[in-house]
Amino acid sequence: MLDFSTLLFRAPALLIALTIHEYAHACVSDSLGDPTPGLQGRLTLNPLAHLDVVGTLMLVLCGFGWAKPVEIDPRYYKDYRSGALKVSAAGPLANLFLCFVAVLLMTARGSLGMSSAWVNQFLYWLMLYNVWFAFFNLIPIPPLDGSKILETFLDYETAYKYENFAGRYGFIVLIAIVYSGISNMIIGPLSSWFLKLCYGIASIIF
Repeated sequence: MLDFSTLLFRAPALLIALTIHEYAHACVSDSLGDPTPGLQGRLTLNPLAHLDVVGTLMLVLCGFGWAKPVEIDPRYYKDYRSGALKVSAAGPLANLFLCFVAVLLMTARGSLGMSSAWVNQFLYWLMLYNVWFAFFNLIPIPPLDGSKILETFLDYETAYKYENFAGRYGFIVLIAIVYSGISNMIIGPLSSWFLKLCYGIASIIF
């Protein structure tokens, strides 16, 4: 639920996580020759270009939400499957990288004796939102990135059947696993493992 005492730190951290995720999708698709993200104004770090108001409020209030998806045209890719895989993975990977940066900054600040509670709160939420957003999006259920990643590893017939089935019932299944707590059972251990890895690397550096 919304915690007004930390909203000052959570809101910008959430906007950054959402923005970097969609911007990464747009950048990679653009680098593969697709002009669609650029034509639609998505090659920007301006949060307003990526923000879905309802999705963002849902994420803050309920822990389940979305940003405005980046539209792409895979016909511009030299290799459809390779291109689709790169574009789909770009968002979650960008979030994991930003999570690591947040951990690195927190560790560096601690080793240097810098103890601003405000900065630490912001970095804490930046870390949590990014690691959660990354692994949540890797769940292989439409419209999440994980479903598109999965399809690139399936043969065309199986991918078609999966897309047809998931396209009809994916959102219902997604809501069910979120509100049943199954998503937390998946994301929790993965997030803990990744954060331990980040802190381990950060402690070596600092």
